Amino acid sequence: MEAPAAPAIPVGTPPEAQARPSAITLHGTEVRDDFAWLKAPNWKEALKDPFRMPAEIVGHLERENAYTAQALTPLAPLRERLVAEMRGRIQEDETSVPSPDGPYAYYSRYREGGEYHLVCRTPRDGGAEEVLLDGDAEGEDEAYFDLGDVAHSPDHRLLAWSADRSGAELYAIRVRDLATGADLDDLVPNTTGDIVWAADAGAFFYVEVDDNHRPVRVKRHRLGTPATDDTLVYEETEAGWFVSIDETSSGRFMTVEVSDHETGEAWLVDLSGEPAPRLVAKRTPLVLYSVDHHGRDLVILTNAGGAEDFKIVTAPLDRPGREHWRDLVPHRPGTMILSATALSRHIIRMERENALPRIVVRDIWTAEEHAIAFPEEAYSLGYEPGYEFDTTTIRFTYSSMTTPSETYDYDVVTRERVLRKRQEVPSGFDGGLYVTRRIFGTAPDGESVPISLVHRRDIALDGSAPCLLYGYGSYGSSMPASFRTNLLSLVDRGFVYAIAHIRGGTEKGWRWYLDGKREKKPNTFSDFIACADALVAEGFTRRGRIVTLGGSAGGMLMGAIANMGGDRFAGVAAEVPFVDVLNTMLDGELPLTPPEWPEWGNPAEDEAAFRTILSYSPYDNVRPQPYPAILALGGLTDPRVTYWEPAKWVARLRATMTGGGPVFLRINMEAGHGGAAGRFDRLEEVALIYAFAIQAVGTGWAAEA
Repeated sequence: MEAPAAPAIPVGTPPEAQARPSAITLHGTEVRDDFAWLKAPNWKEALKDPFRMPAEIVGHLERENAYTAQALTPLAPLRERLVAEMRGRIQEDETSVPSPDGPYAYYSRYREGGEYHLVCRTPRDGGAEEVLLDGDAEGEDEAYFDLGDVAHSPDHRLLAWSADRSGAELYAIRVRDLATGADLDDLVPNTTGDIVWAADAGAFFYVEVDDNHRPVRVKRHRLGTPATDDTLVYEETEAGWFVSIDETSSGRFMTVEVSDHETGEAWLVDLSGEPAPRLVAKRTPLVLYSVDHHGRDLVILTNAGGAEDFKIVTAPLDRPGREHWRDLVPHRPGTMILSATALSRHIIRMERENALPRIVVRDIWTAEEHAIAFPEEAYSLGYEPGYEFDTTTIRFTYSSMTTPSETYDYDVVTRERVLRKRQEVPSGFDGGLYVTRRIFGTAPDGESVPISLVHRRDIALDGSAPCLLYGYGSYGSSMPASFRTNLLSLVDRGFVYAIAHIRGGTEKGWRWYLDGKREKKPNTFSDFIACADALVAEGFTRRGRIVTLGGSAGGMLMGAIANMGGDRFAGVAAEVPFVDVLNTMLDGELPLTPPEWPEWGNPAEDEAAFRTILSYSPYDNVRPQPYPAILALGGLTDPRVTYWEPAKWVARLRATMTGGGPVFLRINMEAGHGGAAGRFDRLEEVALIYAFAIQAVGTGWAAEA
């Protein structure tokens, strides 16, 4: 491993956040929060306009940033090398595989040196390129720019596009005339960014967010009219529900999906008619479903009827209620169906068994099925729906931790696959130098927890190697074992990189998710620690040589295992960490709190949920003990995990811990939940985390400057 030149980095004295005693009493228990003042009283205004934030808080965050920058200055040469290495593996003029739609094929590409992508098209059978939208031009001189949805109209004359220019995930939608290249006067603000066109190309649908930053209303915008006159299509009045829109594969309907984390409901809007939504099946507690359309039927993916790992049913279009649902692909415990897409003659489904994905093709008329799978121990597989319904060609992507991404077109009738693109690594990559493995940890309750890992073939597996262990484990999200060029900067320095497929995800089915939520949330943390112990037991690393990484809900995991993990870890890197779980779940005014109650529990109304959350909430469980070195990263305009969560956590850590550290905080003052939006700007943040990890397992930090 490449070690920093200095024996140890002195870190100096960090800024001190004043402790201001504050407490609440709930369910007979007092909960102290001496750093509650870091939450701006006008936080709603501040998320939209950070200049309105109280000067006292801004000053504290700026002092934290200055301290972190100064303390880590000796790592600047290493960070520069890391950025150069990672950038050298990026094909700067990368182009996606064109996707045909009628007379055109649409794709995106980057120009060399560009931060943002260009949206382009050519005639379907080849010809001159048209640049429909230039992300670099739109994002020029912007402190933050994120291009959201881009949707061409059914007649191919217009392009609706959305952009967020603050990091607060508030997208404004504009419409471009593709004949002139000029945007129309139409401007729709305060949306989620998603767009669905009406069939006549004279209007589009979108989701509007309310004053609490929640997606609650579906509206139709008629071109040439002010946004204030837009037609309300659907409004959700219950605070705990997300609203989203999509288009069926057939193109006939828009779906309005309303859900929390465990119950769902869908409505259909005929894109050729009046925007009157029609209910598919009313919401039933603990029943989830999603809808696609084929001819006279709906194709529905659901967990209804006890189908824990989901099944596919059909229902007549004119009688879509649950009493008319009929099994098409029955439930098979342990095989989780992830998605179902209807084409004119086939149904394409993604499913996963024991953390390995596959694509299954089903002939609608004969019911014959065949699967697309791969032989590696751990890999990532993705289905990419196209624009066209009447086709026998589908597209999928494949990669593993040692195989760069490959994009294939696959004929579902002849079963011929055509490689359309292989990810290039300009600086070079030899897959034979690396090994990818799948091993298992054993949780305290006996559960077997999958671990995907990659390392250089020439390292000694005698426990001497450092390890970066990544985890998430929430919301049913699975972590793919995919190829990531950035990781080579660690792996080539002798690191083992591992992904812990812990409970709270769905790698081993829906039960894997249920066993890591609400009252069973502590399983997520003990699973992760079991994975760390397994890596030590099998000689991949040793205690004190592991750095952990997680973001958002994975950042909560980082906070929990920092409290629980003791000397296992040399460092903990937490991106936008959800660490103030109890206080956030008690504040029903925060953007995501009501929709999150099904995931974590409502501690205000449910004493059992209160006691469970209080038992693991990272901020509330900081204790007087040594801690690993910690790097916490946040975003000032983040509406998902607000900036004060990592700020409060760091303040309490420094005020409580008895040794170890140091603890660093960096708040991106110009970004939100996703960090820097530009593809090269993002490398600076990755390099900071990697340099922190290398230092943590190397010579570490000196206690005094």
